Amino acid sequence: MTMSLFDQFASPFYLGIPLIAIAIILPWVLLPAMPSRWINNRLITIQEWFINQFTSQLMLPLNVGGHKWALMLASLMMFLITINMLGLLPYTFTPTTQLSMNMGFAVPLWLATVIIGMRNQPTIALGHLLPEGTPIPLIPVLIIIETISLFIRPLALGVRLTANLTAGHLLIQLIATAVFVLAPMMPTVAILTATILFLLTLLEVAVAMIQAYVFILLLSLYLQENV
Repeated sequence: MTMSLFDQFASPFYLGIPLIAIAIILPWVLLPAMPSRWINNRLITIQEWFINQFTSQLMLPLNVGGHKWALMLASLMMFLITINMLGLLPYTFTPTTQLSMNMGFAVPLWLATVIIGMRNQPTIALGHLLPEGTPIPLIPVLIIIETISLFIRPLALGVRLTANLTAGHLLIQLIATAVFVLAPMMPTVAILTATILFLLTLLEVAVAMIQAYVFILLLSLYLQENV
C-alpha cells in the first residue's frame, strides 16, 4: 500500500524515454505566444496583466541592478505555476515533487545571488555574517550560525516546494481511495468524503500557485541583500 501511494512520485519512463523531460517542456508549449497584432485576445491580455503585476510587485523593493533579473524570475514563476497546476490533472506527473529538480533550480540561482553580492559589495555581503553590535565573545559562534543559515537557504527553497506539493498529492490520493472504498458500503459518508476531496483539491490549486510565488519571492529577497 505504501509503495502504491509513493509510486506517483517516481519519474515515469515510456519506451526508455524519461517522461519528466516531456513534462518540463510541455508548459512552454501551452503558454500563448505574443502575436504581431496591436489588439490581443483575452487570454494573452490576462497573461500580460498577470505578468506585469507580478513583476512590478517583485521588483519594487529591489535596486535598479536587480531589475535585470525580472525576465528570468517572471519566466520561472510562470513555469513553476504551470507545472504545479498540470500535476493536479489525472494521469499526470508533477516534476516539482522531485527534490533533485527543485534543488537544480534553487542552488544555481542562490549561488548567483551570493556571487553577485561578493563581487559588487563584498564588505556588505560579508557583514551579513556578523550583526552590528555583537559582543566579542559571541562573534565566532554567530559567524558559524550565520554561515550555516546562508548555506541552508537553497535547501530550504527546494525542500519547501517539494514537501508542500508531495503532502498535498498524498492527501488527495488517500482521500480519493477512501471515497472509492466507502462508496459501495456507505454512500452518504462517501459523498461527504468526496466533498472534502473537492475542497482539498481547490486548496491544492491555491498551494500550487502560492508555493511557486513563495519560491520566487524568497529568491528576490536573497537578491535584494546582494544588489
